[in-house]
Amino acid sequence: MNSKQIKNTSITILEEVFGTTRDNVSVKSFTLKNEKGMEVSIITYGGIITSLKVPNKKGVSEDVVLGYNSLTDYEKSSPYFGALIGRYGNRIANGKFSIDGKEYSLKTNNDSNHLHGGVKGFDKVVWSAEVLKEKGALKLSYVSKDMEEGYPGNLHTEVIYTLTNDNTLVVDYKATTDKKTIVNLTQHSYFNLSGDFSKPILDHIVTINADKFVPVDKNLIPTGKLKDVANTPFDFRQPKTIGQEINAENEQLKRGLGYDHCWVLNDQNKGFRFISSAYEPNSGRLLEVFSSEPGVQLYTGNFLDGTLPNKQDGTYAHRTGFCLETQHYPDSPNQKEFPSTILKPEDVYLTKTSFKFSVK
Repeated sequence: MNSKQIKNTSITILEEVFGTTRDNVSVKSFTLKNEKGMEVSIITYGGIITSLKVPNKKGVSEDVVLGYNSLTDYEKSSPYFGALIGRYGNRIANGKFSIDGKEYSLKTNNDSNHLHGGVKGFDKVVWSAEVLKEKGALKLSYVSKDMEEGYPGNLHTEVIYTLTNDNTLVVDYKATTDKKTIVNLTQHSYFNLSGDFSKPILDHIVTINADKFVPVDKNLIPTGKLKDVANTPFDFRQPKTIGQEINAENEQLKRGLGYDHCWVLNDQNKGFRFISSAYEPNSGRLLEVFSSEPGVQLYTGNFLDGTLPNKQDGTYAHRTGFCLETQHYPDSPNQKEFPSTILKPEDVYLTKTSFKFSVK
């Protein structure tokens, strides 16, 4: 395997060949490693985080993100493990939206809806990569052509993954367009902080800094009304385990088969701020998420069913991973009351999310 190592003052970056796609495109892997024992591996296919190793309370580094060992598995069937999502994260009702009175039809890939960018979203394309060695960072770039998957405008997208020495992975998103369009990018890593992918994530203690969430209809499309989390299973303002109320008698939980909802984050006027945390008591690992986004989707791996191979010679069973996808609300282009996801040619889409790991 061809590999080369690049080192700046404190972050080592290892570049290797990960595989070749069905279309015969070479895919590279970049592993960023800091001085504290944290390392993250990212491939150019889908901008996927294939591995993220962080120490537990005994100082043992283990992988805490779901994924596969081979490119073939990612191409064959993946529920967006670790991928960059675009042009639009989450669902758009009936794959339709309008800008200035003109209706656009997107590819539908989730029953009658458009999900996570469509049939071939950003999670299934090969990105261009550039190592920013002074920063200990990897820059990925992709140009989505006008009308790709039905979206207007040539969209130039850059995502920079930066690893710091305080065990934080920073994700910076940037996009520009030559035609008015919609954009909602996110990162779709599934976490299991125990480091054991055979264990459900129901014992993880989660907080979400949100007073409201986005209720959905039976097709998982927002009703348009926001609901207070108070006195519902969706109240994570105080720490509680994912499993505490996931099976409660609740119409919204039935529709999502568990948690698969967007929370309306507090302090949206403050920009980049703390939004959520997850703590796994046995390993002592704590994940803190900071973001400039208005929402976060907590998804609890409800559709994992034991059919997909894991990285530890087993399979991914029901609820063995959870996602915290920072984003705008689902179906925003069709919901006038929701914050806008329109990007104009004169503007730049800029958003940032970071994942900070520690032990307690």
